[in-house]
Amino acid sequence: MYDFDTVPDRVPTGCVKWSARRELCGEEDAIPLWVADMDFPVAPEIQEAIRARAEHPIYGYPVRQDGFYESLTGWTRRRYGWEIRREWICYSPGIVPAVNLAVLAFTRPGDKVVIQSPVYYPFGAAVLNNGRRLLDNPLRLEGDRYVMDLPDLERKIDSRTKLLILCSPHNPVGRVWTREELSALAELCARKNLVVVSDEIHADIVMPGRRHTCFAAISEDAASRSLTCLAVSKTFNLAGLCTANVVIPDRRLRDGFSTAAGNLGLGTSNVFGIAAQEAAYTKGEPWLEELIRYVRGNYLRLKTVLEGGIPGIRVLPLEGTYLAWADCRGLGMSDPELKDFFLHKAKVWLDEGIKFGTGGSGFQRFNLACPRATLDAALDRILSAYEARRAAD
Repeated sequence: MYDFDTVPDRVPTGCVKWSARRELCGEEDAIPLWVADMDFPVAPEIQEAIRARAEHPIYGYPVRQDGFYESLTGWTRRRYGWEIRREWICYSPGIVPAVNLAVLAFTRPGDKVVIQSPVYYPFGAAVLNNGRRLLDNPLRLEGDRYVMDLPDLERKIDSRTKLLILCSPHNPVGRVWTREELSALAELCARKNLVVVSDEIHADIVMPGRRHTCFAAISEDAASRSLTCLAVSKTFNLAGLCTANVVIPDRRLRDGFSTAAGNLGLGTSNVFGIAAQEAAYTKGEPWLEELIRYVRGNYLRLKTVLEGGIPGIRVLPLEGTYLAWADCRGLGMSDPELKDFFLHKAKVWLDEGIKFGTGGSGFQRFNLACPRATLDAALDRILSAYEARRAAD
């Protein structure tokens, strides 16, 4: 029903992914499979909602009305089985700003904030750039599956540890945490009195056989100590509209977050983001279900081609997100050598694993949200570069 195969020309649109290759990576003809946005047109229902709003020629200060809130509450009820109230919903221009706001609101300079690396690198920046101390609780790779190391976390927490930033589903390792795993984390956070910022921006892109569980839905205590970050940006490819939601059931935490946002003047929504969210959450599910099937197909293609053609690469299981995590340590290359191989020899622009912190060395992240022809072109380049390397050796 929807077209995910047509390769769009994004170069003229001024996008980070395609229009700034020379400036950002030095390879103007590299195929970009790095930053997490999609090379797919948005659902036509969303485009029509934006077009209809654009037809009114005044784009002044907007207000979020009933449809905006009802679209989100209906979505969380249908997709996650989580009943939320309108008054719990706070606005943020994005998830990264929301994480920074939470750090400012609920910690003080010198306090410790937990991250679980290898993890989305703006988390660490939000801690360090605001004068807080980073407490790293690395995930453990057991076979081909990552797990949380809660005994390590419990040993490291002290009186200065105030906040934990949870990535759920996890970017970049692709885990969809089970209810049991989240319950164990919630119990530990309750005993240690930690506030939890749960980044659930990838919650809707979950592979068949998996189900996303919201951290705040685990228990009343989990709800009382958590901020849940949700957005249409990853699910529906709308990052440029700068619209996200932070669901905060606890009044004290909600007031603290709202005060921090107000102090920075971050209360005004994007006029088109409001229209887009309402359309996405009320009309976008058929498009999303097709997207998930397509991404799953891309994952299987990536895994089959890379593991079949390059013995030193292992593509880890993908439970959620559209981002595949590839273990390239078997190639015997250093991280600078891996970058040179993929970017300068193969001319495929990936996110280097070392960007994600502890445990990222030797890994690469692939963005699978692209037409299959784009993925195949990138795979052809990688295989050719590998064969050229073997021949040179």
